[in-house]
This record gives sequence, structure tokens and C-alpha cells, in this order.
Amino acid sequence: MITKSIPNMFTLGNLALGMIAMMMALNEKFSMAAIMIIIAMLLDGLDGRVARALHVQSEFGKELDSLSDVISFGAAPALIMYMVTLQVLPDPIAWSATAIFPMCGALRLARFNVRKGMPGYFTGLPIPAAGGVLATLSLFHHEISGTYMIIAMLLLSYLMVSTVRYPNFKKVGLPKKVVIGAPIVIVVAVAIAVVFPDQISKLIFIPLVIYAVYGVKQSIERSLRRRNHKKKEEDSLHSDR
Repeated sequence: MITKSIPNMFTLGNLALGMIAMMMALNEKFSMAAIMIIIAMLLDGLDGRVARALHVQSEFGKELDSLSDVISFGAAPALIMYMVTLQVLPDPIAWSATAIFPMCGALRLARFNVRKGMPGYFTGLPIPAAGGVLATLSLFHHEISGTYMIIAMLLLSYLMVSTVRYPNFKKVGLPKKVVIGAPIVIVVAVAIAVVFPDQISKLIFIPLVIYAVYGVKQSIERSLRRRNHKKKEEDSLHSDR
């Protein structure tokens, strides 16, 4: 019974960190709020792998994971961005952008949950990656204007519900020995993040953006290859005539 609960404890930890991130954002502790999102990403990446390592996967855990993700990577990053930048903009614009992000995240999760099987790629930008980009992007509010922040927010929202393919690392399993050491890794990560919140958050921003851009780049290249292939077929048909 305890073994079955271990993955859910990781998932609930993810949800708790999302709530803490929102409270920190309301208290204008934006760097720490972003750190909470990053640590929540770590827990989110572990819960499924722990479940598979312990052979305790369940539909309950899958649904709990999605519900937690909407909070931690949908609502919390949107609130952080609103508190940092968007609230100084006209209310209709700020409210719309803030609401659209978690809505698209929820649609992305619903589509993932009803999809049968687990291919080697994600369709649409995964919400943890989108939420991580948004939360860490908010820390650059001194360098980036609110207009560009909204554009980035809407672009991330679109990528979540798009058909752009992203690499799927969920199939990478963990041996039981690693599962046992996971809490230690989390504690060390939290300690480092708390000491250097601003630096760690901005550092994590880079690989997250690379991941988001990579899917778009691959999608464009696939589209060009298909177009060139189609053109070659048409040219071949014309030459045969």
C-alpha cells in the first residue's frame, strides 16, 4: 500500500509547490516563485518514472498528475507573469493573456490523456516545459517589455495546443536504486535553488527555450522535406509525360 502511494506523493508535492509559487508571486518573491515551478518540474519528471520502476502505474495517478500540472505549470506561471509584468497593462489584455495560458495547458493535458499509447514524441509543447519557460521568462521583466511578454505567452499557449512534435523522454525509466536516492537529489536541488534562486532560474531558462524552439525547427524542416518530396514527385510525373 505504501509503495503504491510513493508516486502520488511526488505528484502532490508538485501540486503543493505550484500553490506555494502562487503565494510567493502574490508576495512579490518572483525568483523563489520561479524556483518552485522548476522544482515542481523535477517532481513531475520523477512521479511517472517512479511509478513504472515500482510497477504501480494507475489511472488514478495519471489523472492526479494532470490535475496537479494544470495548477503548477498552467495557473502558477500565468499568475507569476501577471504579477511581474501584465497587471500594468489594460485589464482586458492582461486578463485574457493570463487566462488563455492555463486554458491551453488544460486542453494539452486532456488531449494527452485520451491519446492511446505513448509514441516517441509529444504532440504540442508539454505543459511543464511551457510553464517552466513562462515562469523563468518573467524574471527578465526589466529587459523585456510587457508587449513582448504577452507575445511570448500567447506563442507558448499556441505551441501547447499545436501539432508540433517534441521529443518524449517519459519512456526513459529509472532503476529502483535511483528511486531510493530521488529524495536526496530533490533536497540537494532545493538547497542549491534556495541559495541561488535568481541565477538558477535564469540558467534553467536556456535549455527550456532550446527545447521549445527545437520542436518548431524540426516541424519546419519536416514540412520543407514533404514539400520538396511532393515537388519532386510532380516534376517526375511531368517529365514522364
